[in-house]
Amino acid sequence: MMKKDPDFEAAANVAFRATGAELRQFIERLEQIEAERRDLVDRRREVMDEAKARGYDAKAIRQIVKERGRSREELAEEQAVLQLYRDALGM
Repeated sequence: MMKKDPDFEAAANVAFRATGAELRQFIERLEQIEAERRDLVDRRREVMDEAKARGYDAKAIRQIVKERGRSREELAEEQAVLQLYRDALGM
């Protein structure tokens, strides 16, 4: 066995406490983000429920939101490929 070194042990304890404090900060930040994410999911659901209650189609709304996040070029390319496939299937 190695001889005990009080200075080494003290430094190790300080490092462990610092690491523990830093880890706690990361965890608390992640917990806060998770709480915010849940809140956003709830808010999104409320908006979709309101739109559905007014007679809008939720699936169509989700598709429009998805498309608005993409460039015109990406959408045009996707539509061209879809049309090519539809034509090949006789649709």
